[in-house]
Amino acid sequence: MSPNCSIVIRAFNEENHISRLLDGISHQTVKDIQVILVDSGSTDRTAQIGRERGVEVVSIAPKEFTFGRSLNKGIARAESPIIVIASAHIYPVYPDWLEKLLEPFTDLSIVLVYGKQRGSESSQFSEQQIFTHWYGDVSQNLQDHPFCNNANAAIRKSLWEQHHYDEKLPGLEDLEWAKWALDNHHRIAYCAEAEIIHVHGESSKGIHNRYMREGMAFKQIYPQEQFSFGDLLRLFFTNSSSDIKEAIRQGKFFKEFVNILRFRWLQFHGTYIGYQRSGPLTWRLKQSFYYPRNTDVDLPNGNQREVEPIAYKDNHSS
Repeated sequence: MSPNCSIVIRAFNEENHISRLLDGISHQTVKDIQVILVDSGSTDRTAQIGRERGVEVVSIAPKEFTFGRSLNKGIARAESPIIVIASAHIYPVYPDWLEKLLEPFTDLSIVLVYGKQRGSESSQFSEQQIFTHWYGDVSQNLQDHPFCNNANAAIRKSLWEQHHYDEKLPGLEDLEWAKWALDNHHRIAYCAEAEIIHVHGESSKGIHNRYMREGMAFKQIYPQEQFSFGDLLRLFFTNSSSDIKEAIRQGKFFKEFVNILRFRWLQFHGTYIGYQRSGPLTWRLKQSFYYPRNTDVDLPNGNQREVEPIAYKDNHSS
């Protein structure tokens, strides 16, 4: 009998985070889980920790790495019809994370589910605003655009067998796969209750490179789209202003003002450079990825759950 799900974790030098994710998996209400760690040449103890915890480790040479290729390698080893995809530097908040993430698959038309993400205490202020905007407190079982994120998602293996992740993209392999699924009349769901903490400890160069990669990938997925210098300036000022307004509301203006301007410049300058180096990028997608949320609208608070969060032993990854 196949496991209830197969979890594919992509990792490179994640010894500071992987144990917490594996701890979170061990506390889940869903049992009988296959865990596959795809390690792309870590020089620390990442792979060793995985083996010590009974995880199946798949190795991929750094020169062969792309996000899509590492996923394809891991999914090929999966024994369950449902594949959960997780970054090594995330960890679940609640013990029913997997249960909630898998729940929508009772509807056979749904082929992809992605869950809520929140930043850690060490996350950049602007990145926390991005998480809040991208991942709302209300679940949605009929999403009309392909936004999703493979840091916290699940797919049907049968659909992956029809269309593997694009190994040539420098990023956004999740968006390309979701676009394909929608174009072929399948459905995507968002589950707010499947919540994880996403720990990003990137340098300024790392932030810029991440958005540059994504800009390059956007251009490959939606080749007719443009991202002009005017778009860079407009989005930088619009999102910075929104973040500053929120920082003032939280009493963090003086602490976060410079960080906000730095992050938003790195974000949109990286995107601009990526576009120059490399679908339609619809208005709906532009809203999902780039535009600040309306902070004047009161939404239900999805954090008020009756389920007790997992009590992790330390705050090493927070």
